[in-house]
Amino acid sequence: MGEHYFANRPETASRPRTVDLVLPDLHLRLETDRGMFSPDRVDPGTRVLLESVPPPPATGTLLDLGCGYGPIALTMAHRSPGATVYGVDVNERALDLARRNATTAGLDNVRFGLAEEIDPALRFDAIWSNPPIRIGKAALHDLLLAWLPRLTPGGVAHLVVQKHLGSDSLQRWLNERGHPTERLTSRSAYRVLAVSARPRARTGSDTA
Repeated sequence: MGEHYFANRPETASRPRTVDLVLPDLHLRLETDRGMFSPDRVDPGTRVLLESVPPPPATGTLLDLGCGYGPIALTMAHRSPGATVYGVDVNERALDLARRNATTAGLDNVRFGLAEEIDPALRFDAIWSNPPIRIGKAALHDLLLAWLPRLTPGGVAHLVVQKHLGSDSLQRWLNERGHPTERLTSRSAYRVLAVSARPRARTGSDTA
């Protein structure tokens, strides 16, 4: 079995190429390589997400969780030039290309890095993600539980998940964990889930 795209430092031999991200408001030519997620084309789920979600907040701090070579983060940065966008991944080869793609696109409001390089005090006004389902359910749940609580009050995360890879069960699980989750859209075997920030626990002073 080949090396997974979620390897930290892929050992797969490099074979650089480019793919085009074409959206109604944006056309980017992105550098990709072997050893990362969807190197031969922009993933169809990513495209469904980017064509379905409402505009990100115009200002604030935004996150692409599992950014790969950057199509989601760069779209967020383009659509919200007044915001600061972070792209997080474990794959250092993909992160290097994401930085190069940002430079090529002239987008200087986006930062890419490993999770441990992101200030743990940062909170996010929006999270967009094509999450790495194939890391396994337990690891995926841990990943989401680490980042979704970092939504600001009123913040929303949009996740795209294939139906046959468990979008409905993930929606139920998120609701059970106190993250209000609704299906935003269903298209081409993908579902986009809108996950609201967990409601703040009420205290005695809230009801006084």
